[in-house]
Amino acid sequence: MTRPRLPDEGAIVAIVGGGFGGLTVAKKLKDCPARVVMFDRTNHHLFQPLLYQVATATLAPGDIAAPIRQVLASHNNTIVILGEVDNVDADNKTLYIHGHEMKFDYLVLATGAKHSYFGRNDFSRNAPGMKALADATHVRARILKAFEIAESELDTSKHAEYLTFVLVGAGPTGVEMAGAIAELRRFTLRKEFRNIDPRWARIILIEGGPRILGPFDESLSRKAHQHLEDMGVQVITGKRVEEVDESGVIVDGQRIATRTVIWTAGVEPSPAAKWLKAETDRSGRVKVLPDCSVPGHPDIFVIGDTASFEENGHPLPGVAQVAMQQGRYVAKVIKARLTNSAVPEPFKYMDIGSMAVIGRGFAVLEWGKIKLSGYFPWLIWATIHLAYLAAFGNRLRVMTQWAWTYFTRASGSRLIVEPEKEPPHTEL
Repeated sequence: MTRPRLPDEGAIVAIVGGGFGGLTVAKKLKDCPARVVMFDRTNHHLFQPLLYQVATATLAPGDIAAPIRQVLASHNNTIVILGEVDNVDADNKTLYIHGHEMKFDYLVLATGAKHSYFGRNDFSRNAPGMKALADATHVRARILKAFEIAESELDTSKHAEYLTFVLVGAGPTGVEMAGAIAELRRFTLRKEFRNIDPRWARIILIEGGPRILGPFDESLSRKAHQHLEDMGVQVITGKRVEEVDESGVIVDGQRIATRTVIWTAGVEPSPAAKWLKAETDRSGRVKVLPDCSVPGHPDIFVIGDTASFEENGHPLPGVAQVAMQQGRYVAKVIKARLTNSAVPEPFKYMDIGSMAVIGRGFAVLEWGKIKLSGYFPWLIWATIHLAYLAAFGNRLRVMTQWAWTYFTRASGSRLIVEPEKEPPHTEL
C-alpha cells in the first residue's frame, strides 16, 4: 500500500522552520483541510536545550534529533521540503526558495535565532556558539582535543592554556555548559590520562551582567553561583570580553590564555523581519499582533524566537515553551478560518516556569512565587526534557544514557569527529 499523495486542492499552509514552534503547527494541522508544506534547512528537528550535553559528550547527536519526515510520516496532508527560504513577498503571498517561488495562502515563520556576537562577528572564528548539531560536535571536538593535546605536549608550561576553558555568557546555556565540563573533568576523564590530571583543568564562566542567570530570582542566582564554585568553576561577573583570538581572551584589560573559548552569550533573530519589511523590537524580532499575525498581513504568522509578543508590557522570552504554545495557538486560528469556525481568543502564554541544571543532581527552578534549588528541581527538569523530545526512540535512549551516566559517571559519546581537510582518494 502506497502512501496517499498530497491533496490537489485546499489552502496551502507554508511553515518555515522545523523547530519547536514550526513542528508544533505542522503536527496540530494533521486533520486540517489544507495542504501543509514544511520547509527546513536541515532534515531533522533538534532539541536545542540538550545541545550542551552533546558538546560535553554525555549524549550522541542522534539522541536529541529526529528526522522531520519521521515525525510527520502519518500526516497525509503534509509534505516536507529540505531547503532554505531566501525571501518572502508578503503582498503577493510568495515564498522564494533557492531561486524558485511558491504561492501560499497562510504562512507561519518559525525561523528561530542564531548566535549574536553583539557587533563583534570576528569573535566567531575562535569562540563558536551552539545552535546546530554541527556546532555541538565541533565544540565537543575542541574540548576533547584540548585534553588530548595536553597529554602529548612535552612542554608542561603549555598545559595550562590547553586545559583552560572559557565560556562567555552565564545564562542557562553557559551555566549548564560550565557544570557539564566540570563533571567531565572531575569524574569522566580523571582515570584515562597518564601525563596529565584532567582535574587540573580550569573552567572560567564570564558574565557581563552583575550576576549569572540574570532572568532568575536573585536568590536562585546566588545558589547557582555557589554550586558552580563548589564544582571548581571560576565565575567572573560584571566584566565583558573585549577581545578573542586563537590564544586567549582579554577581559577587563586582563588576558586569559586559553585555546578553547565557547560563546554562550546571546542570540539574534533570523532575517524574517527584513523579508516582511515589518516593524521590529530592539532585538530585531518581528512585532506581532495578539493573534501572532503580522500587522497588515492577517494570513502571515511569526512565532518563537523570531517574534516579539508583548504580554503585560514585556516581550515573551525566547524559550521552547513560548514557541510551542504559539504553535498550538496559530494552528487553531488557521483551522478555524479554514472551517469557518469561531476564531480563538487572543494568545495568552501560560508560564510553566524557568529551569537551569548545573551538573549531576542539581538544578534551579522558578515558577511564579515558587523558587526551588537542588535535587528535586533536577528531577523535574529531567522529566520535562524527556517528555518534550520529538520521538519515542529519543526518549528511551536519553533516559537510558542519563541513568548510566548518573550511576557510573561514565560517558559513551567521547568521539572526536572532524571533517577531513581533503577527501581521501580512491583508486578504481
